Amino acid sequence: MNLMMLLEMASSFGSRRALSSDGHQLDYAQLFAAAGAARDMVADSGASCVALLDESSPALPIALFASAWAGVPFAPLNYRLTGDELERLLERVSPALLVTDAERAAQLRGRAGLTVVDRDTLLARTTGAAPAERPEWPMDPEGIAVLLFTSGTTGPPKAAVLRHRHLVSYILGSIEFGSAAEEDATLVAVPPYHVAGIAAIASCIYAGRRIVQLPRFAPEEWLRLAREERVTHAFVVPTMLARIVESLEGAAAGDTPGLRALAYGGGKMPLPVIERAMRVLPETEFTNAYGLTETSSTIAVLGPEDHREAASSADPEVRRRLGSVGRPLPSIELEIRAPDGSPVAPGTVGEVHVRGEQVAGEYLEQGSRLGTEGWFPTRDAGFRDAEGFLFLTGRIDDVIVRGGENLSPGEIEDVLLAHPDVRDVAVVGVPDEQWGEAVAAAVVLREGRSTSGTQLQQWVKERLRSSRTPERIEFFDELPYNETGKLLRRAVRERLGA
Repeated sequence: MNLMMLLEMASSFGSRRALSSDGHQLDYAQLFAAAGAARDMVADSGASCVALLDESSPALPIALFASAWAGVPFAPLNYRLTGDELERLLERVSPALLVTDAERAAQLRGRAGLTVVDRDTLLARTTGAAPAERPEWPMDPEGIAVLLFTSGTTGPPKAAVLRHRHLVSYILGSIEFGSAAEEDATLVAVPPYHVAGIAAIASCIYAGRRIVQLPRFAPEEWLRLAREERVTHAFVVPTMLARIVESLEGAAAGDTPGLRALAYGGGKMPLPVIERAMRVLPETEFTNAYGLTETSSTIAVLGPEDHREAASSADPEVRRRLGSVGRPLPSIELEIRAPDGSPVAPGTVGEVHVRGEQVAGEYLEQGSRLGTEGWFPTRDAGFRDAEGFLFLTGRIDDVIVRGGENLSPGEIEDVLLAHPDVRDVAVVGVPDEQWGEAVAAAVVLREGRSTSGTQLQQWVKERLRSSRTPERIEFFDELPYNETGKLLRRAVRERLGA
């Protein structure tokens, strides 16, 4: 197994358009030839890794497949990093062929362990290349395909290891080869160092669907590109979808893009946001895709029919599934476990454990976190209902322990988000002398709305037990999110606990 298998198969699409990005166009034959030319650059450099320190561009798929062809790992780095953080990551991937923007290339050239190529030079040397002669590439399924560095919010970033068998298994198990129509196009707005960005490249290539890249997300630009490129599919994180919906609300129907399918994931989706999205994009099929870096992307989905059934149901049990992440893929086993490792009954909150061929669960310096039977502890807390739908309640580390009682931030957040004046909310535990931890909430109000902390406390008290009512509520202009849509809960906790 090797990722290059996917591109080699897709090269049979020939002149079908593979990529559109800021004026650059590549068909499948050209992309295959470009990857071959870049593979030669990797071999000539003697590098043992290909690193990308840049936003999305045609250099991303070229470098990804070139590294697979050369048999070395591909490591997309967070291009927003500067200073010591970046220095440490560069040391960990060296010796490497580094692809970056022109300004950084000038700064980093001559550095020991790095062969630096700026993006424009890479594209100039590869995108006009003659057809590749199809030399062999390594077929060891245990070879490292991609290294993805975590955000490092609780310490130095960990390098998640995704081997070729993990990524290829995910693609073969979830995508049908050549299933896309020639006019289909997917808009990719997540950054290269997000697992969804890697998965989108691989899945679109295998399906034969054109990739449309948006390097820097802004809702107005996303909508413009979706219309101009006639985008049919897209993936966004919840914060992106919320801003897109805000831009669309009030627009005439003819102004909305012709999206047939929109997938979302990478964070908790507030129920009001997906309900509004389904109203403003009534012809679009929505899919909630739940996955982790360590699982090679998606492991569970709430599909379009699940969305429609839940949204139209009068049964509260069915309707609440709109807030779930659906059910596991056929290739994935999933269990909810208690702290002692034993499976729990439906409706009981525990830690999500998963097992399957695509599940890596490995870190470069720390080894595998898989159990003896191949189960991976995700550190996500959640429960499954009687029909097997998975509901996430937050990270295990985010559970608030108040007087010995475990409280789920997600449950309290859902209640606050149902208030008509609330646009966004984060619930955290803060130190408390009497109870150990107290419940605190950071609330963002809708524009033009107003309410008080006392009124919101009463709102929660009427719907949940009093122990779950926030003892402190502070109003924020915006909540802190990272660039991939993850709530920076630690930053909220530090401010509320100050």
